[in-house]
Order: sequence, then structure tokens, then C-alpha cells
Amino acid sequence: MHLSIVLPAYDEAHRIGPSVDRVLAWLDRQPFAGELIVVSDGSRDATAAVARQAGKGRARVLENAVNRGKGHAVRCGVRAAQGDVVLFSDADLSTPIEEAARMLGAHAAGYDVAFGSRALPASDVRVRQAWWRESMGRVFNRIVRGVAAAGMDDTQCGFKSFRRDAARAIFERTRIDRYAFDVELLWIARRLGHRVAEVPVVWCNDPESKVHPVRDASRMLVDLAWIRWHAARGRYDGP
Repeated sequence: MHLSIVLPAYDEAHRIGPSVDRVLAWLDRQPFAGELIVVSDGSRDATAAVARQAGKGRARVLENAVNRGKGHAVRCGVRAAQGDVVLFSDADLSTPIEEAARMLGAHAAGYDVAFGSRALPASDVRVRQAWWRESMGRVFNRIVRGVAAAGMDDTQCGFKSFRRDAARAIFERTRIDRYAFDVELLWIARRLGHRVAEVPVVWCNDPESKVHPVRDASRMLVDLAWIRWHAARGRYDGP
């Protein structure tokens, strides 16, 4: 198994089916073996059932009894993954699954961790967010870079991949279940000495995004403080 793709999903019954179809169709075109894992994170709708129906026995569907957050859902998928490389993506495929080829290229070049970026000169943002969302996002990214991710232009794009050994080492140390779990992943990766690549990707804004720019940004800031608190106490250094 070369590549495991993890799709965390919460109340995504209306669109998880097409996403499963697209990922499996892409895997069918590859010269390597791959798997798809969908993690329904306490969904209140038929997300898991729709994913199973679309997967036709080819996608593994995990169900969390209660909603714990995207970070927890991704962690569950990574623990179940069998591929040499583990990639997670937003369920809406805002970054098309075809961009996984760029991530695999980064791993082939020797990088342990690759994260998709909308902020590099070669990035291709085809459907933009509203101007006020973009402005708030830029402010938040500046704060993130100052607090925990210096030199990284876009930590929040939901398209990241890991060599399996790096994934296991990183995810067994994570503590954030929700808003700033992406930042925590990259913080731990650097702290453990893994080679990290920021990769330009195609990205299309989804107007149905569940991320609230004000409420969730404030919660992310709280999570950033927790990351620094855990780090100061050495809680990312041991398993």
C-alpha cells in the first residue's frame, strides 16, 4: 500500500458521495496501490451510510460516536492507515485530489511532511473567499507565523501528507482536536526534526464552509496558546 487518503467528515451526507467517487477514480488511474478512509466524526446525518454506498466496499468508513473535531477525526484515520504515505484532505475537496501528485513529488524529493499552500506564487486560487474573509485570514496567518509557524505562509489549507513513520511520530503527540490542529502538526514536525515542504496547490473556496471567520478564529487563538503551553512543558518531546 503506497498511499492512504483520509477524508474527515462531519454532516457531509450531501457531498461526501461525489468526493468518494472522485478519490477512488483518481486512485484507479495511479500505478500504485492506494486506499481511502472516511472518518465520520459524530455526524448527525447519513454521512457514513452515503460514504459506504459510494465506496461500494472499496472505502473504509470509520464512525466516531460523538463529534470531537477535525483534528481528532484525522488522527483516527491516520492510526488506521496502512500506506507508506498518508494524506488528509477536506471532504469537499477544495484542493482537488489530483494535487496529491505534487505532495508525492515532495516526498520523493526527500521531505517527510508536505502541506498544501494557497499563499505561494505558484499557488492557483481559482475561487476566492469574500474579501473580508481573506483579510481576516491574512491577519490570523501573521499571528500563527509569529507564535508557532515562522516561515510558513499557509498552515490552514486542509491538504497535508506525511511519510507513515513521520505521521505516527507526529500524531501520537498531538493534543489539539479542533481549530489549530494543523498548526500543532507542523509545530511537532519541526520539533522532531522532520523535513517539511510547503507545496503550491490549486484551491477553490467552498461557500458552504463550516468555518466561521470570527468565532472560530478566536478559538484558534486559544488553541495556539495551548500549543505554546504544552511545548513549554515538554509535552511534545516524549511519545
